[in-house]
Amino acid sequence: MSAQLDLEAERTLSDRASSRLTQAIVTGELAQGQKLSEADLATRFGISRGPLREAIRQLEGMRLVTRIPHAGARVVTLDRPMLADLYRVREALEGMACRMAAQAMSQEEIDTLFMLLDQHEEAINAADGLAYFQSEGDFDFHFQIALGSRNQMLIDLLAGELYQLLRMCRYRTSHLAKRTRPALQQHRQIAEAIAERDGDLAELLMRRHISGAWKSISQIMENNP
Repeated sequence: MSAQLDLEAERTLSDRASSRLTQAIVTGELAQGQKLSEADLATRFGISRGPLREAIRQLEGMRLVTRIPHAGARVVTLDRPMLADLYRVREALEGMACRMAAQAMSQEEIDTLFMLLDQHEEAINAADGLAYFQSEGDFDFHFQIALGSRNQMLIDLLAGELYQLLRMCRYRTSHLAKRTRPALQQHRQIAEAIAERDGDLAELLMRRHISGAWKSISQIMENNP
């Protein structure tokens, strides 16, 4: 029993470490391409080596960390080709998720979507329109759409395997003042199409929304090569 409790405690610590490191990578606190030194991370975040190693393995599974032979683990680098691929995948999969959500979401879930967007508007106003980055999981509009699709393959990808990597991409446009309120308005239009059970329109609007985000990131990369 004691060994089992020790194992569960270790697992809890590694999950906490994974969550802390994930947030640091998504927000850029740990820079893209940065080498992950166990000694430095243990000191910086107050994490012991065992849970830290397991957390780094978890981050590899999320594609936030890459391991290079003879060079160790590094934070993933979102270069232009990788971002282009990710946004093409996002546009296709999230557009499809919207189409399915328009048919599958319950009225209660749709009502929750609109309440969530009201909370997002309050957060944007509190930040004077300078930021629109959603907390993960239940507070994330895109996450809720994925769940609402009722398609397990889409959920596994958009709310699972690729989720934190996609959040890392989205963070790059979340602090562009010119996109915060337009992005919220686009979210509202998508939610309204879902409420109308118009899958064609919901998919089209989500595709446009993601395409617009990619154009913004492309401009940033062109201006800051």
